Amino acid sequence: MRAAIYFTPAKNDPLTVRAAKWLGRDAFDNRIARGPNPMIDPLVADPARYGFHATLKAPFRIAEGMTLDGLDRELAAFSQRMRAFSLGKLTVTRLDRFFALTVQTARPQLLEFEEAVRTAFEPFRAPLTEQEVARRNPQSLSERQQANLARWGYPYVGQDFRFHMTLTNSIPAEDEAARVEELLHSQFGPVLDISVVIDAVALFVEPEPGEPFHVHSRHPLQSGRPSCP
Repeated sequence: MRAAIYFTPAKNDPLTVRAAKWLGRDAFDNRIARGPNPMIDPLVADPARYGFHATLKAPFRIAEGMTLDGLDRELAAFSQRMRAFSLGKLTVTRLDRFFALTVQTARPQLLEFEEAVRTAFEPFRAPLTEQEVARRNPQSLSERQQANLARWGYPYVGQDFRFHMTLTNSIPAEDEAARVEELLHSQFGPVLDISVVIDAVALFVEPEPGEPFHVHSRHPLQSGRPSCP
């Protein structure tokens, strides 16, 4: 089993509903969110398995002496110490060779939040195995990213953190990428004018290697008016 700490909007949020229909799966209940679509299914196998989310602490095996219940309790307590804040509007972006929803403007508060999550829950993370390190293809990483991988189990933290909600597999062909971008704007356009608020943290679980991740719990941050950038 692996756990991960993600941001995902509430189950009935319009963004979640549209993402579930795009990916074909709702991670809140493992429900199939649409019928087979030969135009979209080959594009979304990887993000569909992980569920619609933005990574705050990447998937990890739970350390010896720790438990999923203990992690969940600590996440609930953590959420009560943090205030909700606005990301502003998201946009469809091509990152490397895949598409994701990203923030339009850098948010210092977002980087502080990622650091708070990453450090608070590091005691729950088991060290990476040699196989897990190898899967990250460390020779392709920068020196800083290699150091991040060794220290935090994930290369893209701190200065290398990028908020993104993955929507596709890798799409190397430019003509295919243009077609997919058009589809994404059609699917998500109606909700891209709505500001997104980091209003909760979610615990996702992968029961067995290769199985879909699902939402184990979602803990609201402190209520009240979200702080805006």
